Amino acid sequence: MDQKNNQPPKKPDGKRPKFSIWFALMITVALVLIISTIYNAVSNSQYTQTTFSEFMAEAEKDNLAEVEIRYDRVVYMTKAEAAKHPSQQKACFTGLPNGDILGLARELDVLGTSVNVEIVEDNSTIMMILYYIIMFGAIFGIMMLLTKKMGGGMMGNIGTSKAKVYMEKKTGVTFQDVAGQDEAKESLQEIIDFLHNPQKYTEIGAKLPKGALLVGSPGTGKTLLAKAVAGEANVPFFSISGSDFVEMFVGVGASRVRDLFQQAAKVAPCIIFIDEIDAVGRSRDSRYGGNSEHEQTLNQLLGEIDGFDSSKGIVCLAATNRPEILDKALLRAGRFDRQIIVDRPNLQGRLDTLKVHTKKIKLAEDVDLRKIAQATAGAVGADLANLVNEAALRAVRKDRKAVNQEDLLVSFETVIAGTEKKNTVLSDTEKRIVAYHEVGHALVAALEKHSQPVSKITIVPHTSGALGYTMQMPEEEKYLKTSGELLTELRTLVGGRAAEELVFSVQTTGASNDIQRATALARNMVTLYGMSDVLGLMAPATVSNQYLSDQSYLDCSQETSALVDKEVQNILNTCYNQAKGLLEANRNLLDEISLHLLAKETITGDEMMAFINPPKAEEATEE
Repeated sequence: MDQKNNQPPKKPDGKRPKFSIWFALMITVALVLIISTIYNAVSNSQYTQTTFSEFMAEAEKDNLAEVEIRYDRVVYMTKAEAAKHPSQQKACFTGLPNGDILGLARELDVLGTSVNVEIVEDNSTIMMILYYIIMFGAIFGIMMLLTKKMGGGMMGNIGTSKAKVYMEKKTGVTFQDVAGQDEAKESLQEIIDFLHNPQKYTEIGAKLPKGALLVGSPGTGKTLLAKAVAGEANVPFFSISGSDFVEMFVGVGASRVRDLFQQAAKVAPCIIFIDEIDAVGRSRDSRYGGNSEHEQTLNQLLGEIDGFDSSKGIVCLAATNRPEILDKALLRAGRFDRQIIVDRPNLQGRLDTLKVHTKKIKLAEDVDLRKIAQATAGAVGADLANLVNEAALRAVRKDRKAVNQEDLLVSFETVIAGTEKKNTVLSDTEKRIVAYHEVGHALVAALEKHSQPVSKITIVPHTSGALGYTMQMPEEEKYLKTSGELLTELRTLVGGRAAEELVFSVQTTGASNDIQRATALARNMVTLYGMSDVLGLMAPATVSNQYLSDQSYLDCSQETSALVDKEVQNILNTCYNQAKGLLEANRNLLDEISLHLLAKETITGDEMMAFINPPKAEEATEE
């Protein structure tokens, strides 16, 4: 079952440690002292503080209008102050000589003061004691309630592991639930076999790698794979996030690491899974300053991995999408010495993933998952799961009992472009500009040789901010692109702006996203792919993180950087002029398709191709 280690460890006699009680007691005493100090300060601020000598001087002058002798102070008011300000703040002093209240009263009587002296009986001492007892008990009860809510103790469990423990197959995941990652599953199969039959390895003297690092983009299924390993191996599975080790108190993270591995040793064979290990395994680079807590936690983790014996059946798995920032000591042989790439699925992988996610979904007969897999090139498992769920929700909104092909295609468009903005109303001029802009993209793509086929054109605004879009669907999975194909993609991207200038002689903000994408692609051609005649095979840029983003940064001189900018601009200008010339040569097609799009707002790629390649009229044949 799912056991959450949020309780502090028990002592050998079965009793829980009393750290939480003592901590609550100390906090209670401190709060009582603070409250009593504040109370005394507030009560003293009601009176002007004087001394006994000043008080007696006023009494000798017969200048006292009111005197009140209390058990801890004497409060009085002079005649002068009483005459000027009846509500004037009274004066007081504490500390009677020898504590003699009656003696002070007799002395005032001898001086012949003409005021009534009121002696307040000292019966409030018991009430004050009761007040402190009640306040102490209330605060202590609240503190104990809070410690109980926090899992048995505030300081008592601060150094214990926060790992979730899934016993045996209760992870609910096996390799049948993970699709599109055949290579990764094959690499992990050896770990499962070792946990099932360790004698086969120990007899020959082989040792299983202590740690395996799952590396891949977000959403590719790294955590799911780790749970599937535990489900297949039928062993306990400790799951914890790297951020759970990070605390503001020095030493707490190291204590949690020790506690985690101690728990794992008691139930071995088992699997320890640390998700997002980059939170605790970041490189200890002192150039940018150190962090004692982080370094102590990482050192403890390194020591624990070195310390446990893999022959006992403890396997440490971890996942990250930032392997480049991990400490080198963490990746050396004997620790996380096996890296398993969990990559984006290919066409067959996406098809298998869609089949997994549609197991419990009622599908109509017209559903073709292969076409959906072809359209979702570059999508990860999480994207496909979201797509299927959006399609199911749409089918419910349409009051259907099954999901059809249209639901899946519309959901795919929703994921990439957002939902339609029905309240956005464009003017006639804006609609014409958007229509020509989108047809400019589509027509350039259709007339190019190495372009992907156009599947849909729309001028309906969407929540992503797009006033329209042109969708291209690849015919096959491609892993390499030639320079000709990239230049075709550039001409397609700038085809929208070229159509605007050709027809309306204006430049609008609608091409901003196209220009950004075209600039990034042209820069990659120059700085990463070696597709520039000026720079040749030189690669002046480096990709910062291939799993989180494809963004790169230049690592070159200022002269080379200026040369890169100039070459990128030349490539973009050349592609733009070529796209504009192509549209100008096919102006009739541009006008016809744009007018058709204006009338229908959304057309398919086949409708557009009917204008480019009209069907030939059937010749009449004589019988």
